[in-house]
Amino acid sequence: MSVSPIYTAHGSATGGRDGTAKVVGTDLVLNLAPPTEMGGNGNGYNPEQLFAAGYSACYIGAMKFATTQDASLPKVPSDVEVETAVGIGPRDAGGFGLKVTLAVSLPGVDKEAAERLTEAAHQLCPYSNSIRGNVEVTTEIR
Repeated sequence: MSVSPIYTAHGSATGGRDGTAKVVGTDLVLNLAPPTEMGGNGNGYNPEQLFAAGYSACYIGAMKFATTQDASLPKVPSDVEVETAVGIGPRDAGGFGLKVTLAVSLPGVDKEAAERLTEAAHQLCPYSNSIRGNVEVTTEIR
């Protein structure tokens, strides 16, 4: 599969899960800390939180784009919300893996139309495409 990027983001981290991360070229610098469930003090952000926030925003963008490709899809309401839960834990095959749940709120959109829209978004969203087949993703319509 070939990708022709139209934009490339740059970030960096030092110190791993208990260091700092930054978005290159901006003033965004985040202190990192493992969550208490993983033996950390929880006094910072962790990669799973950042992935969850990015996936949420990207997925909303994919839903909006999907409506430009298929006129039968419902309009994405301005108060759309996607809350993404990213779990991390040991895999049966060894190492660690992720598990994702996308809780999608589309006020005013009936459940059947919301399901069609979220499925279309999964086909377009770069996060969904990147992890398909590697990460269990569940979508819930709220």
